[in-house]
Amino acid sequence: MDRKEARKRAKELVSKMTLEEKASQLRYDAPAIQRLDVPAYNWWNEALHGVARAGVATSFPQAIGMGATFDPELLKEVADAIADEGRAKYNTYAAHEDRDIYKGLTFWSPNVNIFRDPRWGRGHETYGEDPYLTSRMGVAFVEGLQGDGETMKAAACAKHYAVHSGPEAIRHEFNAEATKKDMEETYLPAFEALVKEAQVESVMGAYNRTNGEPCCGSKTLIQEILRKAWGFQGHFVSDCWAIADFHMHHMVTSTARESAAMALDAGCDLNCGNTYLHILGAYKEGLVTEDQITESAVRLFTTRFLLGLFDGSEFDGIGYERVECKEHLELSHKTALESMVLLKNDGILPLKKEALNSIAVIGPNANSRAALIGNYYGTSSEYITVLEGIQRYVGEDVRVYYSEGCALSKSRTEGLAVENDRLSEAQIAAENSDVVILCLGLDETLEGEEGDTGNDYASGDKQDLMLPEAQRKLMQAITAVGKPVILCLMAGSDIDMSYAAEHFNGILGLWYPGARGGRAAAEILFGEVSPSGKLPVTFYESLEELPEFTDYSMEGRTYRYMKGKAQYPFGYGLTYSEVRVMAAAAAEEEHGASVRAVVKNCGNMETDEIIQVYIKCMDSAHAVPNPQLCAFKRIHLMSQEETEVVLPIAKRAFTVVDDNGKRYLDGRQFEIYTGVSQPDERSFELTGARPVRVEYTRNFEG
Repeated sequence: MDRKEARKRAKELVSKMTLEEKASQLRYDAPAIQRLDVPAYNWWNEALHGVARAGVATSFPQAIGMGATFDPELLKEVADAIADEGRAKYNTYAAHEDRDIYKGLTFWSPNVNIFRDPRWGRGHETYGEDPYLTSRMGVAFVEGLQGDGETMKAAACAKHYAVHSGPEAIRHEFNAEATKKDMEETYLPAFEALVKEAQVESVMGAYNRTNGEPCCGSKTLIQEILRKAWGFQGHFVSDCWAIADFHMHHMVTSTARESAAMALDAGCDLNCGNTYLHILGAYKEGLVTEDQITESAVRLFTTRFLLGLFDGSEFDGIGYERVECKEHLELSHKTALESMVLLKNDGILPLKKEALNSIAVIGPNANSRAALIGNYYGTSSEYITVLEGIQRYVGEDVRVYYSEGCALSKSRTEGLAVENDRLSEAQIAAENSDVVILCLGLDETLEGEEGDTGNDYASGDKQDLMLPEAQRKLMQAITAVGKPVILCLMAGSDIDMSYAAEHFNGILGLWYPGARGGRAAAEILFGEVSPSGKLPVTFYESLEELPEFTDYSMEGRTYRYMKGKAQYPFGYGLTYSEVRVMAAAAAEEEHGASVRAVVKNCGNMETDEIIQVYIKCMDSAHAVPNPQLCAFKRIHLMSQEETEVVLPIAKRAFTVVDDNGKRYLDGRQFEIYTGVSQPDERSFELTGARPVRVEYTRNFEG
């Protein structure tokens, strides 16, 4: 059923409803209308990295880890698997008349906000700091989730529209001020791509205000940009209880009725929260019209018809056996392998099992389930921590010593013990081992969403880039033992790795790798697979070079605007081999341009590698300061294999944005860089290779 037919059916159905019935359907927990055979429907479901909060489901790596794969094709497969499990759950739950929260087919994912500041606790829900990477990954996720069948497999949601990335503690009252240039250049592109390219079915507004207007009641964002400029046809949903913020925190209205009216008048169709319980009161006061209520109801039922919830669909036969099936578990495993980023290796990796008698696996995240799953997760029927993954891999051939070493953030693991009560055990384990695998980092209790974390002092945000003090003391204690150390960092954001880089032999970033991610970690550590992930965010030397957290100006932020050297740059990540771009040439194409690159694996191990293309406009005053990502492709090469890769560059990559927010073709002289990293000096220091630089003159017009 196409949208035109679905809307026609929706209008027919809604026309039979009373005003009260129509208003009731604008709530996330829409009640049944029995006389019209309309069942109850709960719109609230989550699928950030697997079906969440409704029991067992395949647990994929957290979104930031999926961003690190630089693999949209894989992400589309992941989203298709999630939709499969969502359908399986919906079909079986509905058969039991269970229509509770988290059991519908409208998933409030993906999060395509820009991770502009490393302090933001929810940054790991995103695909990173770059608008182009975020748009490619987001489009793939939406296409995979919604499918291309006769009916929509599941409905995706682009959130949180549009300028939202902390601080969490003040998000309900905060006004994010962004220039028109920053809006068009950084904050809006991913949302635009999801609407125009992927036809995302819904968009969720953010809690904060943007340039004075609350996002869930912004005529600028919802009507002028989303619907008129981009042609969005789906439904708009508020973040949860965000409309209540209008009168409780933003103080742009005085009553709940006024807030409901402001949101509905701006075009917010669905209320996650309870403020739309006041819609009828707002109607009686003349604040909204029946036509407005009707239009939102029609949009919402259009989505339900597109999902085949009234006429049936080709997905009704998907059974519960698809939930956490072998195929999906292997897909999660593959994603975890592709997501892990090797930051440092002095030659210690990969480890050779036959050369080891004993290993020490130490740290608060070594045997932590919480560090596997990030936030917005489902339940796994099995968890494989890093410790368990290593134990399974080496079997009885290698002795594995384990020590927690310290608590995640507290000064002791036992309440009656003295501070640092596990340090001596950690040192003893290290002394008795040939090599130490030190598992440090965070979990959702230290970085996450306001209200969901134990990090009360910052409501889920980080105050700095340092590991907790207890973990820093553990690092020093292990260093003092003098054994080789490999740090496995489990976190969803930039963590200061300066001490580890100086004192440890290897650093492997695992992100939050999914419920069974310890298996993938072991296979990477022991060289079954070469690491191939790339950083989707910048690791900064310090926060001193960044503007205030509340400053939404992009000046000095992310790799595209930063002025100093990164600790570890966006796009950086080592492999166990040595892939190089030997030559590259750019040519004009109908769609814009393309780069043809000769790539060779000069090393001794087969590996995946991410070929990256960056572009810099040289003759426009409005150009982004640094070269920015415009194309990328994951490839696999055997040892000594050489191949040719063609990477298309869209015309949009050649545009600039002026101070009025106008995007257009301006400059004609460009530099295009093709390599395995971005073309900054720090990446050259770390990799020993520079991307191939090509001067290019644009001849095409818009």
